[in-house]
Amino acid sequence: MLVAGFLAALGGLNQSLYGAPAFVERYLDAIARDDIVSAAATPGVRLDEGDLAGAGLPADISTAMLRSNVVDAGPEDVRVISDEAHDDGRHTVTVSYRLDTAIVQTAFDVRPIEPLYGVLHRWEFATSPLAVIEVTSAQSPLFTVGSLTLDARATKTGDELSAFTQTAQYLAIAPAVYEFGYQSTLLEAVPVQVIAEPGARAEVRVDALPTEAFVERVQVKVDEYLVDQCASQPVLQPAGCPFGVVIDDRVVGEPAWSIVESPVVTLVPGDTTFEMPPTPGLAHISVEVQSLFDGTFSTLEQDESFTLALDATVRPDGSISIQLR
Repeated sequence: MLVAGFLAALGGLNQSLYGAPAFVERYLDAIARDDIVSAAATPGVRLDEGDLAGAGLPADISTAMLRSNVVDAGPEDVRVISDEAHDDGRHTVTVSYRLDTAIVQTAFDVRPIEPLYGVLHRWEFATSPLAVIEVTSAQSPLFTVGSLTLDARATKTGDELSAFTQTAQYLAIAPAVYEFGYQSTLLEAVPVQVIAEPGARAEVRVDALPTEAFVERVQVKVDEYLVDQCASQPVLQPAGCPFGVVIDDRVVGEPAWSIVESPVVTLVPGDTTFEMPPTPGLAHISVEVQSLFDGTFSTLEQDESFTLALDATVRPDGSISIQLR
């Protein structure tokens, strides 16, 4: 009777605490608790070089997201729908759960591994539930996911490092919801949520755009350039400047330029930089002239319209680089 009772208890443990459904539930619970270390250490989750090659993934694919404080929402309200046993010992465990506001149903294939103490069932995922998220970080190589800031250039070399838009792949615990974005003094991206499903691939684009501070700084530099470098030149055609004038009469005094309306800076993403399209401005010249027709003297007061275009980028040190076009 003692032996029979022991075997019955052992069978009960193998059906409950050490059963295939409990194995899957513990994995999902670890994600829900943001215990990503435990979730990633679950047998069958990690991918070796052979697994990566078989999935067409690079051997150096980033594992930076396999940590806590990255997941925005994990599986909640987990419920086992079915547990189907197969002849080869595998089990297909189908569970239902909530991810944020979505109700999801997933089937996990698990298989037995060496028993604990030789008698208690142990399992591993037959196929890793890790997801692959391809992140396109546009206009800035930096992006955030959860509390983590990542650089999409981390594994890049050579000319790839200077690309205006970067793309990189990351392994991610699944199922889970991730929120991607970016926020700095000069650039910001609207947060984007991505649902990572087990064993699936997802894509997300983090579109970093200039902040008001960025535009204001460029505006200051444009104003300084027009006033200090252009309007300060006492000539009819200021060198390297977008405005000038041709006068038929004889100039008898130094031309004096002023900026009536500075071009209003707007920045939009281009292929390699943020671009300000040709934007109108207005300069004014005041100069003493003598008529070649009758020799009379007069003061010429005249507005001259012009356009200004430029490219702007953020340097690695956080400063702004501006190139006039």
